[in-house]
Amino acid sequence: MAQEEFALSYIYDIRKKDAGIGGKKIWQMYKTAFQENNPMGRDRFECLIDRYNLKVRKRRRKPRTTDSSHRLPLYPNLIKSFIPTAPNQLWVSDITYIPIWLKDNTYRFCYLSLVLDAYSKEIVGWSVGDTLETIYPLLALKIALKRLAGIPKNEIQLIHHSDRGCQYASLHYVQLLQANGIKVSMTESGDPKDNAQAERINNTIKNELLKDKRFYSLKEVYDSVSAAVEFYNTQRPHMSINMMTPYEASLCTGEIKKRWISYREKYIKEQNESLIQEGILPLEIMGIQKKHILK
Repeated sequence: MAQEEFALSYIYDIRKKDAGIGGKKIWQMYKTAFQENNPMGRDRFECLIDRYNLKVRKRRRKPRTTDSSHRLPLYPNLIKSFIPTAPNQLWVSDITYIPIWLKDNTYRFCYLSLVLDAYSKEIVGWSVGDTLETIYPLLALKIALKRLAGIPKNEIQLIHHSDRGCQYASLHYVQLLQANGIKVSMTESGDPKDNAQAERINNTIKNELLKDKRFYSLKEVYDSVSAAVEFYNTQRPHMSINMMTPYEASLCTGEIKKRWISYREKYIKEQNESLIQEGILPLEIMGIQKKHILK
């Protein structure tokens, strides 16, 4: 009983930081944190979550806020067959909205701009603004660019991928990318699957980390997002990176095992292996270095 009470207390404590986090991830954190003290097994832990009605219900996806009806230059999708094998090879960006409630029980929106490292799943840049102006995605990008400090421009092999929104196609945004030796990539349609990782992190932030929270000012949103990003990057395990945290994955190179099957990556690998065998592609395109592969 004491063990169950302690586990329940731990679950409630984590849910205060991340209201929508699933039971499997909490158990992974619990097991890691208390591995020296005979932690509860996974099945018993999941039964505890069931018994106390602590399962998380998923919300429906809300509409996106992308305006691609502009005449700014667009760029091709460079990542159709690309799988990053180290940090700072592929960043994905997107903007999502968060409601701020007013005194008369109506609400207005503020906007969260995110830059995610596609390899480590780490949020490397973010900003919150009360409009959809380009200055806020630019601020998120400038924060992310600190990761490249000290790396010569000619050694940077990084792609920035986004939707075709006017913010990412704007002159200032594109010039900042190009000035830092970063290739520009954009979706070729309005299909969210073309920028799937950015869509997933938007969902994680809004419907998990900020689940059921009501905000009454921009400062409240900023403070909550700041805490959420810190928790996500440094404490929350991620199935796409072998249940490591994004910070831990940012220290790795080479292929990282997933706890699920990516049919997209499986298809790309099979295609690339075929081209390598035919001598069309060099081995390095797949980043295959056995000493770097994490089992």
